[in-house]
Amino acid sequence: MGILILILIGVLIAGTIYALARPKGAGPVFRIGNSPVSAVEQGPVNDGVSIFAGIGRLRIPLANSSILILSIAFPYPSNDRVFAEELAVKIGEFRAIASEYFSSLPSEKLHNLDEEAAKTEILRRYNTNLRLGKIQALYFNDLMIIE
Repeated sequence: MGILILILIGVLIAGTIYALARPKGAGPVFRIGNSPVSAVEQGPVNDGVSIFAGIGRLRIPLANSSILILSIAFPYPSNDRVFAEELAVKIGEFRAIASEYFSSLPSEKLHNLDEEAAKTEILRRYNTNLRLGKIQALYFNDLMIIE
């Protein structure tokens, strides 16, 4: 029984030393389950800026029976917790705005998709929907059309 207690104390001391030596703001060492990283949990890109990726991957049915696969991300000030909370609350609305925009495009525009025009329009719609801050830029990841 005494050896078990000594091992437990050793593990606690080693864990404490490891926790104190880790850099500030480091993410979890491991995750239990298959839970995705939350939007607000994204680490800082550089001083004062984090990336919001909480919208996730969208699968949008298009007018020509194709499917658009798209992930949208954007930077936001990491020290603005109120704005980060607003972003997290509006994830469903962001998904609906992007889905509505792309599903309403005519077939001929889909084949020659102007990515910059799409980003500009979706950014405008997102910012119209926000009250506590504004998004400055959008990034499209995984942009592909499956026919």
